[in-house]
Amino acid sequence: MMKELIKEPESQVLVRFQDCDPYGHLNNSKYLDYMLNVREDHLINTYDFNVFKMAKEEGRAWVVGHHEMTYVRPVFVMEKVIVQSRLIDYTEKYVQAEMVMYDLHKTHVKAVLWTKFFHFDIKAQRGKEHSEDHLKLFKNLLVPIGEEKIEKRGRALTEELKAVRFQ
Repeated sequence: MMKELIKEPESQVLVRFQDCDPYGHLNNSKYLDYMLNVREDHLINTYDFNVFKMAKEEGRAWVVGHHEMTYVRPVFVMEKVIVQSRLIDYTEKYVQAEMVMYDLHKTHVKAVLWTKFFHFDIKAQRGKEHSEDHLKLFKNLLVPIGEEKIEKRGRALTEELKAVRFQ
């Protein structure tokens, strides 16, 4: 029997000077870097799921097919933020992850990223269906969300935080 897995791991990140614009705001493209790096860390450290090792040894990987992001509040140079990730959808051929960036105390949403990763056979250079083991893992990790539009998701997460703060 599989033990209970952490479905929504999170990590603290320090925003670096070189990733910011002259006004001290995190550059838009760097949100992707921070969030994807944290998701990679979560896969390896939380689930012992090393996609790079799998690509090298088994010839299969996941490639980004789609990013969608909503920016809710600015992130500033040397600010500490929390990035939380979760699996929000999957099929036989792709997984979709959500990464949410919060302020250090998780009182404000900074940004929300949805990324769809397609399973890929490196040697054949085409899509590949997930194994039964992967599908079982994904079923156990899935965190369904109600929103179908990322802007609505950003607002819903913001409202959840407000509700918690004012209880």
